[in-house]
Amino acid sequence: METLILQRLEEVEAGHHVKILFAVESGSRAWGVASEHSDYDVRFVYIHPPEWYLSIDDKRDVIEVPIDGLLDMYGWDIRKALKLFRKSNPPLLEWLESGIIYHDNHGFRAEMLALKPDIFSPKACMHHYLSMAKRNFDSLRHGEQANLKKYFNVLRPLLSCLWIQKQHVSPPIVFEVLVDHLLPSSSDVRREVYELINSKKSGVETELNSRNDAIHAFVTEQLVELTEYANSVAVEQQDHTDELDRLYRKHLVLAWGKEV
Repeated sequence: METLILQRLEEVEAGHHVKILFAVESGSRAWGVASEHSDYDVRFVYIHPPEWYLSIDDKRDVIEVPIDGLLDMYGWDIRKALKLFRKSNPPLLEWLESGIIYHDNHGFRAEMLALKPDIFSPKACMHHYLSMAKRNFDSLRHGEQANLKKYFNVLRPLLSCLWIQKQHVSPPIVFEVLVDHLLPSSSDVRREVYELINSKKSGVETELNSRNDAIHAFVTEQLVELTEYANSVAVEQQDHTDELDRLYRKHLVLAWGKEV
């Protein structure tokens, strides 16, 4: 599959006349909970030649590659990525932390990672993850049965919020790291969560199972506490636009060899 992914990335560069700055795995494979049949969710950031940006019209800033079997690929233009980075966008922060890297050019990803501790906004990220957890939990709350994937889609953002509350830094991307650090080793909830992880890895994530009362009680309690905490977190005031503008101009030159 990696050979196909690299081939598709080359096709993106040639077909759209762009340079890919980095490409990584996202989703369940990056989170460490994939089964044999899980999708490959490849995400990338790219850059056009300098003259592409010199237009009075706004242009499309996303490249979507048609889905090919298990392969799902799309990417963001550098300006879109940096604007979202400035807002501490959690999906982009997760891309940066992915341990599965397909393409990494000119040190752009490393420079973003170096800026991440200053860019990271606990309030913005907590509200993003809380919204995701609440939305997914609403579909579970009243039913007597649910599939494992829905439980996972509640627990991952919930534990990410809990990590931010306790550590005040961006959460790790690997789900088991969250579980091991946040749930006591002797707790019933941790045991139930590991059963979910093992079942998901075995590929039965879409099968219906009886409602898990221990996890439901844990999630209900944590959502209340974390919502109160997120609302109490101060809004960060520092503006990183100048730094990100310099990074943008630097990589226009590095990628295309043209002064801007």
